[in-house]
Parts: sequence; C-alpha cells; structure tokens
Amino acid sequence: ADAWLLEVGMGGRLDAVNAIEPDGCLITNVSLDHCAWLGNDIESIATEKAGIMRAGKPVVFGAASVPEAIPYRASESGAELIIAGRDFSYQINADQSWSWQGRRLELDDIAEPAMQGSVQYRNAAGVLALFEALSLDKMLYRPDVDSAMKSVRVAGRFEQIADRWIVDVAHNPAAAEALAIEIEALEMKKPLVAVVGMLADKDVPGYMEPFGRLVDRFIAVPIEGSRGADAQMTAKAIANATNKPCQIMDYVDGALTAAVTMAGDDGRILVTGSFYVAGPALKWIERHPPANPAVSATR
Repeated sequence: ADAWLLEVGMGGRLDAVNAIEPDGCLITNVSLDHCAWLGNDIESIATEKAGIMRAGKPVVFGAASVPEAIPYRASESGAELIIAGRDFSYQINADQSWSWQGRRLELDDIAEPAMQGSVQYRNAAGVLALFEALSLDKMLYRPDVDSAMKSVRVAGRFEQIADRWIVDVAHNPAAAEALAIEIEALEMKKPLVAVVGMLADKDVPGYMEPFGRLVDRFIAVPIEGSRGADAQMTAKAIANATNKPCQIMDYVDGALTAAVTMAGDDGRILVTGSFYVAGPALKWIERHPPANPAVSATR
C-alpha cells in the first residue's frame, strides 16, 4: 500500500498496533473509556495514549482541552506536538462550510463533512493538521479536500435513516454527551425511544445520564460474548441513571419491533451503546425499510 492508516484501538502504549513505527500520529481526544486497562482518570489514560509518540515525529492532539500528560510525554519522547487551538484552528460558517488555518496553510469554504455532528469538524481539522505536519501540502488541494469531506461516511456514526432512526455507536460518557447535543439540535417530534446494549466494562450510568432529558422510553438488550452486559444489568443501570423505566428484551430484532410500536407514527428511535447493537440494527432496518423509502437517507 502507498499509505497506511492504522487505528491504535485501545490506549496506545501497549496496543499491538503500536509495534508499527509511524511517520506521524493523531490523538483526537482523551476521555474515560477502557478504564479497567488504561486507568480511572484522564491523566492516566492520556499517558497510555501518549505511548504512540515517537522522537522527531509529529503528533497532533485534536481537542482544545489538553491533559498535562500529553505535553509532558511529548517533551520526554522528543515528539513534535501540534495542538488544536494553538497550532491550528477552524471555524464553521453559517452555511455549514468551514475554514481551517494551520501553521503554513489556510483553506477557506471547505465542504461540510458528510458525517453529521459538530465533532466531525474537529476530527477533520486534526487530520488536515497531520497532513500539513507531514509536508503533504499537495494533498491539501481544495477540490480534493472537498471531495473527501463529501464522501467519507462510517456506518453507525450518528447515522440517520429517513425521519425515523438514529443509529450511533457511542459507548462512553463523553460520546454520549456529544450525541445528546446533536439529538437536541434536531428539534424532532416526540416520543424518542432508545434501544441500548453495552459491554460490561463500560460506564453505563455515566453513559446514560445525558439521555435522561431526551428519551421517553428505554429498551435494554444483551450483548453476547464474554465482554457483553446482560439486559438486566443494563436496564437497572439505565433506570437508576435516568429515573425512567426500562423494558428488557432478549434480542435486538425484538427490541426494534417493540420500539417501532412505542414510537408510533411520529416518534423516532435511537439505537446506541455499541457496535454490537448498531450492526444488527442496521441489518434489521435494511430488511424493514421505512414506509416512504423515497425520503430515506443516511449521513
């Protein structure tokens, strides 16, 4: 391959992918996740993520809030640290196009990202900063950047189907808050029914807290396998975190059927908590298309 883009899936320091020597690195942000392996606080997790840094190689940190461990480990390792808000920035325009400013380059009126949500601008800005840091200036040709923004889609990332379904694989409290903000911005009709399944090592109460103000009814489903949480455990955490009842279903298909009934003709359905729930849900929705497929669309 001419270019390798490798995800260091959990943490960084001890992840198997970290055996590869990179030309440059991008850390999008640091939040509480995989705490059983990475630590119970932001600084501990940041230290683990900083394990991907290499001497003399650029590492972009894509969030405005920078844990102390990030600059400390960059200095210790000799990596070239590039920080959002200090070394690059972006602005969203009224028409949802956006502008980006790096150390040397500027791009104006970039196309709106195809993946919906304000966090996608932040993620894209970090990617452009890494391209600049790697001196890949010729790849930041505006038409090519626009084409990438318009075409990049990932299933289950705030994916909206018709005016009915929202499928999102968020699974930690920071992602839940970001998802809740995006849902609030839709100003959609009620009721909102949520189908939730999560892994046992996740902070289910912390994840569910933002949805207490948005979701009218919850359905919990199990995730199979040694890492999955059973529906009873998930339902109890949901009820405690939101002070709302939560129905328990044994299978995703049955939960989606029940959610359609609960939502009625005008309500919407949120499927969230894990890739292990989003994947089967998207297949089920494909087999049960909306009544008016002409308005069906995903973002």
